[in-house]
Amino acid sequence: MLYSVPAMDRVAVELGPFTVYWYGVIIGMGALLGFLLANKEAQRRGMPKDILADLLIFAIPISILCARLYYITFRWEYYSQYPSQILAVWEGGLAIHGGLIGAVITAVIFAKAKKISFWKLADITAPSILLGQAIGRWGNFMNQEAHGGPVTREFLEGLMLPEFIVNQMYIDGIYYHPTFLYESLWSLAGVLFLLYLRKVNLRRGELFLSYLIWYSVGRFFIEGMRTDSLMIGESLRTAQVLSFLLIVVAIILLVYRRKAGLSNVRYLEKAS
Repeated sequence: MLYSVPAMDRVAVELGPFTVYWYGVIIGMGALLGFLLANKEAQRRGMPKDILADLLIFAIPISILCARLYYITFRWEYYSQYPSQILAVWEGGLAIHGGLIGAVITAVIFAKAKKISFWKLADITAPSILLGQAIGRWGNFMNQEAHGGPVTREFLEGLMLPEFIVNQMYIDGIYYHPTFLYESLWSLAGVLFLLYLRKVNLRRGELFLSYLIWYSVGRFFIEGMRTDSLMIGESLRTAQVLSFLLIVVAIILLVYRRKAGLSNVRYLEKAS
């Protein structure tokens, strides 16, 4: 049977000459909810008032810029021919790994300037980062991007997915794997896992490192299903290479920080 399924409107609202896209709205929503979650934990941990709001003033624009630059760098063959598309972020093209790199660099500098522990700050924000990533993937859904290879409608219906997801995965006459959804669900499960770890007597920094491992494991396997991966050469998927490196680095840091006595402060102690 042939289906004719129109895509969902990518435009959330039009205000005169200004157009607001769902992609931006959803990413903004993820950032807001992540901030609220992190801010509550920061207050519980005795962090200075408004410290996260001050951080976000720098972290959000720098992360978006880095996410875009990362994406453009690995798609330079296209953007060098169409430079007018470089600023078209509403079309998609924000790489999570680029945003994460920008956020970590910003947080390290910010923590040093404010004379607070970067690792404590990272522990507080780790579940929120993952929550923002889980929500942000639905921006990819609205843009019909970050999907996997072709599948049948019967396959998607067999996953017991809502009709609106099945229909949105119908692109140019073909149904595709909703890999955006797989990553979103993996990230949401990770949020619950990290929130559980807050009740465990972890050492300082280990919650953030657990986040890196959790997200990277899921991203490594899900990335292998995607059809729009950023590539290194012709055979290496950038996200898989970076995910593997992050897993290795996070494990090394876990072991090194314990042996070197750099993570002696326990997560549940008052000083943490």
